[in-house]
Amino acid sequence: KAVVSTQSTGIKHLTGTKILRILRAKGLASKIPEDLYHLIKKAVAIRKHLEKNRQDKDSKYRLILIESRVHKLARYYKTKSVLPPNWKYESATASALVA
Repeated sequence: KAVVSTQSTGIKHLTGTKILRILRAKGLASKIPEDLYHLIKKAVAIRKHLEKNRQDKDSKYRLILIESRVHKLARYYKTKSVLPPNWKYESATASALVA
């Protein structure tokens, strides 16, 4: 009897390929990398928070730091040809990227 783990670490052991490669082969992988997606998602959540709490200076500062990381990561992915060269992060349209 084989016990199959629900953790993603067992997938590579079972199939011999990584999860992301399987998703790409089936056409189910996202258009933007996962780490960039989560940073954008976090920035959208903070912007939503700041709409209600305009005086939250710490959140304003954290938003600046997160968006700085988004820009740095996007620049890296453009050089590695993961993102198209004309891809640009805009805070106004960011919620559509993570929806």
